[in-house]
Amino acid sequence: MDKQNSRFRWVVLASVLFTYLLMSSQRTAPGLITDQVMRDFHVTASTIGLLTSIQFFVYTSLQIPMGILADRFGPNIFLIIGAILTGLGTIIYSLGTHEFVLFFARILTGIGDATIWVNMVLILSQWFKVKEFVRLIGLAGMTGSLGFLLATVPFSAWINFLGWRTAFFSAGLLLCILGILLFFVLIKKPKQIFLNDSVSVRNEKQQPREKTLVLLRRIFSNRQAWALFFCHFGVVGGYVGFISSWAVPYGMNMYGMTRSDASQLIMIGLIGALIGAPLTSWISSRLETIKCPYVVVHITILLSWSAFLLFKGNPPFVMLIVLFFLIGFGFGASALTFSVVRQSFPIIESGIVSGFANTGGFLSAVLLPGIFGNVLDHFQVASGSMSDGYYYGFIIPVIFSMIGLLGVLSIKEKRQDAGHKTNSHSS
Repeated sequence: MDKQNSRFRWVVLASVLFTYLLMSSQRTAPGLITDQVMRDFHVTASTIGLLTSIQFFVYTSLQIPMGILADRFGPNIFLIIGAILTGLGTIIYSLGTHEFVLFFARILTGIGDATIWVNMVLILSQWFKVKEFVRLIGLAGMTGSLGFLLATVPFSAWINFLGWRTAFFSAGLLLCILGILLFFVLIKKPKQIFLNDSVSVRNEKQQPREKTLVLLRRIFSNRQAWALFFCHFGVVGGYVGFISSWAVPYGMNMYGMTRSDASQLIMIGLIGALIGAPLTSWISSRLETIKCPYVVVHITILLSWSAFLLFKGNPPFVMLIVLFFLIGFGFGASALTFSVVRQSFPIIESGIVSGFANTGGFLSAVLLPGIFGNVLDHFQVASGSMSDGYYYGFIIPVIFSMIGLLGVLSIKEKRQDAGHKTNSHSS
């Protein structure tokens, strides 16, 4: 019996997804205690902003190196280390007595967080057949969105019940325990079950591997890899970069909403992401094509951002709700990028290509908030008009979405039938 036909693969899936759920929750959970951290540590808003962004910088910069390491040494050990590092970072954050300790804790958490997606994609690739993988990658994407949801009302209630230090300490301790559990699920138990597989893995390790620089040069000159990079660039940045940073100020400044009401815009985008991930993966699996539904998603995202320009940055409120939902839906569908990776590249290269594509997505998420903020500052100084600032600011996600559409249109797809026979077919 091999991995892709064993019942144990479902234990692997449940363990990995639950770990991802908790790790993704710790990306945004510190935002719940911003005021308390400012008060307890006597730090400014700019320090909090740097503290928030540093994890994204660490995450983005480590995607390609993590892909290389995962391809070279296997994904299991890095996912285990990542869970433990995220747990330790969260524990240190809860025990911190100085702002430098908080920075160290978030860097540690960022390093741990950088391991999760690339290695999870590789683990699912090893344990599940291609057609199963296309469905499950949507479930994985939905799990990440559930992690963000966990870091809202549920974790806020946990903080109110225990205090922020105890709440974060308990979350970090649970992640460390999960890292130990993953060792048994991903390494120890499979060695006992799949003896033949262990022999084949040893033989595979004895084969000469391509030098890292040669591999990087080949991936960086691969049209399909760049198509996936730009495809992910266009769909992730708008959601993560705008909705998670400027959505609340936008609702307050343009619609006169309270901070609490404006935060509901984030929730609407999150609901869209929760639905978009599994639904688009299911549709792709049923249609046996990834590219066609993904092109529709990118066109929808481009039209959604363009609607903000059409209405001078101030669309009717009902339309605003729909637009936030659609943009979140598109972010959820971005998991399809990694279905194309699984379909287009051998498993031995899936890690680095997944890391390369994911770098594109989070590069746009890092770039957009700063550029958007500079546009707002310029128009506020030049004309004193916040409305003009948002109007011209929306040109940025429109441009990013155009880049994403060009990327997805450049993808060359290998379609597969129910019997998993691969036919070379360029869409």
